Amino acid sequence: MQMGKTGDRTADLQVGVRPLYPSATAAHVNKVLLTKPPLAQDVGAQTGHRGRRKRVSSDKQMTNVTNQSPPNFTQHVSEQSKGTDRVSRRLIRTYQLYSRTSGKHVQVLPNKKINAMAEDGDLHAKLIVETDTFGSRVRIKGAETGLYICMNKRGKLIGKENGHGRDCIFTEIVLENNYTALRNGNYEGWYMAFTRRGRPRKGSRTRQHQREVHFMKRLPKGQQPAHPSYQRPFDFIHYSFSQRTKRTRYSLEE
Repeated sequence: MQMGKTGDRTADLQVGVRPLYPSATAAHVNKVLLTKPPLAQDVGAQTGHRGRRKRVSSDKQMTNVTNQSPPNFTQHVSEQSKGTDRVSRRLIRTYQLYSRTSGKHVQVLPNKKINAMAEDGDLHAKLIVETDTFGSRVRIKGAETGLYICMNKRGKLIGKENGHGRDCIFTEIVLENNYTALRNGNYEGWYMAFTRRGRPRKGSRTRQHQREVHFMKRLPKGQQPAHPSYQRPFDFIHYSFSQRTKRTRYSLEE
């Protein structure tokens, strides 16, 4: 009577074959020998579960990355624009502000009054605009008087010698109709505005869509642009004809 492989190994151990581990008993050896090795399918299934877990974790990470909101640059600019930039170099421009309602230019008078009754080229209509920060915040002062255009708590436009306060800062807003609106930096929603007669209007009664707050930037009368070459007429450059251009010209004429 033949015995299986398991039985033969058990018999050899019982006869006196020295086991691999002296402390192992016959029952323990039988248990070890009778244990089946894991099948390839089981190994593949375990590997598949691990692969799925890795895929699920990677999908979760991708979902977390995609769910992050993009950076809001508008909010960043508005937050950075609230403070004065004392590091960057200031940009100084000179121009006139043409009022849409009065048809005249904004002027700063020596008596600290401001109106929009100046003609084109008037000395008091020449304004010097200094940048305060990169967010289109500027300080405007008269070139002749040196007084800054500011707004008090009642919304009235006044001239000040010291224009370092927030009430002397205006934000340039370019509108859809290509006009520019000037919003005060200290009082949110208050704009520089003038009536049809050129008198200043209170900032608390102004809105961005009103004609009274619309201005157009103009160079002072007689002042040339920064780059006069941009205003030159177009010049034709005459080149001598080559053999190829002659053939093309004659073929077109035929």
